[in-house]
Amino acid sequence: MNTGAISMRYARALLMFANDAGVAKQVYQEALTLRKSFREVPALKAALEKPVMTRENKLSVLVQAAGGNISKQMQKFFSLVMEEKREKFLININQCFIDLYRKQEKIRVGKLTTAVPIAPEEVDRIRKIVVESAGGTAEFATKVDPSIEGGFIFEINTYRLNASVADQMRRIKQQFIEKNRRIV
Repeated sequence: MNTGAISMRYARALLMFANDAGVAKQVYQEALTLRKSFREVPALKAALEKPVMTRENKLSVLVQAAGGNISKQMQKFFSLVMEEKREKFLININQCFIDLYRKQEKIRVGKLTTAVPIAPEEVDRIRKIVVESAGGTAEFATKVDPSIEGGFIFEINTYRLNASVADQMRRIKQQFIEKNRRIV
């Protein structure tokens, strides 16, 4: 059984269903909340896969994990997943839906890692530059990692720019070692 094909099929169906109802953005937000719940509560996946847990209890757990007061479309989708006994694919279905929605809406996903906290105005300025150059919108996560010693690491989609002091020091050290090997 190809879990990728099943997940993608269900995710496309959810996206079409949400688009037709005009609530795709709301369902996207609910999917992000559900993904966060799966990451923060690992026992959630195990609970959904238990055969002794009733369908109503599973639906209740999913509704709470997706934010509590969710759209009718997401509730119907959860019911369909339960009816077809596809609970074990729900994490993959959810991630596929998020990816499809981002592709549809041209949402770029970025991450900015700095050695010290950065002002929100700077993050907004970077977001604006990305939106102007690539179009669509951009979602950014910021992270503080003192181990990079200075500078920043910027990632967006598959592009990565490492301008950290730690990386520059590593490259200098590597060049120094290479140069000294040739001398001896």
